[in-house]
Amino acid sequence: MIKKIFIGLSIIPLITLSGAASTRLDRELSNVTLSSIDTVSEDTSVPVKVEPTWKCLDCSPNEQYVLKKLQEYTKINDRNALATIMGNIKSESNFRTNICEGGARVSYSECKSGGFGLIQWTSIGRYRGLGNFCAKYQCDPSSLEGQVRWMINEPIFQRVLPEFEGHGNTIPQYMSHAYYWLGWGIKGYREQYAYDYSKKMVLA
Repeated sequence: MIKKIFIGLSIIPLITLSGAASTRLDRELSNVTLSSIDTVSEDTSVPVKVEPTWKCLDCSPNEQYVLKKLQEYTKINDRNALATIMGNIKSESNFRTNICEGGARVSYSECKSGGFGLIQWTSIGRYRGLGNFCAKYQCDPSSLEGQVRWMINEPIFQRVLPEFEGHGNTIPQYMSHAYYWLGWGIKGYREQYAYDYSKKMVLA
């Protein structure tokens, strides 16, 4: 079954994630290229999500936007899953789209090294993937909308997406899937952030 997702709008076949070793993960994170999105076809579908949805009334506008789009264009309906994704984004960028690794506030084209944007796309393949995606689908790679669209459609996220959809796991269990999505070097406070989001979210 092909699932409808957020491109503008479009569809991508889902691929099941296998248990990959760290070296395979590093290689996979480095190899996302334009060819990965060439298979995306245009679609005029409607969002997959219906009300009620999880909301975070005390969150910033950027946080609320990401939470809304995650639910509109995926089948994630588990609070812990959403909280884990949100906690990881907070750890990566604090929901700032114009941040280059190290803290410089610059546009997509001005970030010359390290990670960039919401999830700090770091490898050359993932960084170029954002730019190529927005060139193909007419979005701004420095904008919140453009980055959320690419984040949801990026092949690496699509591979782990089934693990976040409807499993009812704990935050620590979802964190292991988040690692295969982001491949972080330092875990830091991301799990605590996830617990914080889980406490703030309400079903409405």
